[in-house]
Amino acid sequence: MHRIPQPVADILELARWAPSGDNTQPWRFEVLDERHLVVHAFDTRGHCVYDLDGRPSQIALGALLETLAIAASAHAMRVEFTRRPGLPDTHPEYLAELIPGSLPLPDPLLPHIKHRSVQRRSMRTTPLTELQKQTLQRAIGPSYTVQWFEGWKLRWLMARLMFDNAKLRLTLPEAYLIHRDIIEWKARFSEEKVPDQALGLDSMTLKLMRWVMASWQRVDFFNTYLAGHLIPRIEMDLLPGVFCAAHFAILAHKAPESIDDYVAVGRAVQRFWLTATSLELQLQPELTPLIFSRYVRAGRTFSRELNAIDTARGLAERLFVLLNAGSAERAVFLGRIGNGPVATSRSLRLPVERLRSA
Repeated sequence: MHRIPQPVADILELARWAPSGDNTQPWRFEVLDERHLVVHAFDTRGHCVYDLDGRPSQIALGALLETLAIAASAHAMRVEFTRRPGLPDTHPEYLAELIPGSLPLPDPLLPHIKHRSVQRRSMRTTPLTELQKQTLQRAIGPSYTVQWFEGWKLRWLMARLMFDNAKLRLTLPEAYLIHRDIIEWKARFSEEKVPDQALGLDSMTLKLMRWVMASWQRVDFFNTYLAGHLIPRIEMDLLPGVFCAAHFAILAHKAPESIDDYVAVGRAVQRFWLTATSLELQLQPELTPLIFSRYVRAGRTFSRELNAIDTARGLAERLFVLLNAGSAERAVFLGRIGNGPVATSRSLRLPVERLRSA
């Protein structure tokens, strides 16, 4: 491949740090010249139970586009994105045109792109200040609202919801296939997966989990007869769910419907997350309750395990109660947030050369 011209090379070097579910990085870059590039995106709906209709991948794509725009601001450039017509939603393409001399100052979120990460371990329960919450609300713009779940009672209710949701997540054969493929064992960092040391489990649980996850038969046996899912759920969901400043939901003023709606969500979420990083706050997404509740609302089957459907229906009802009335369909992102140490283990990203399209 030809060498990438400047400033595109610098911009892509930063843009590649955008977040994506399970570090899938569902995009490739085609550089046309020093002012134009194409983002070739794809989703994982064909094999990933967590990517219903490709919506989570589209949110990740939005985060990438926003990160690219922020990165371009370092060169006094703004970016105009145009989605190419006539392509399936499974493989959208965006033409990015860099407009020089149009931004006098870099975006204030620019320094935080590489530092933004997921913190799956416990945080401090110190409440967020009103100024912090107002700053985070401003970050997502007028089309979205943040609903906060603060205080011991609401944190406990959200932690229990995540804990019970994790049982569904850890006992689905369809989810096992995803977890088996996206975890990199005995790793602190990973360019294209999630390192096991970033999962929030202690070393003994990790060792047992690594052995159990070698086959679905082992997973099913441990879950059925030894409650093998219990300790991971406590360590990854219940305790972190209680020990944080708050859980939050980002609500769109209008329920998203199209790929463009979900890409816009991703752009707002990335600004929220980078703003949290700028405030020295840690964050963990909690998307699976939203994903399974969408399956329930749409009447879609997601597992060969029939009792999983009833479980998901009960979890969706609890989520509906926790959200404000009428907010369930407008909820586009869930997470927890708080002060605490920076994650010492994290997913990295593929180098730009490996993200270039052939």
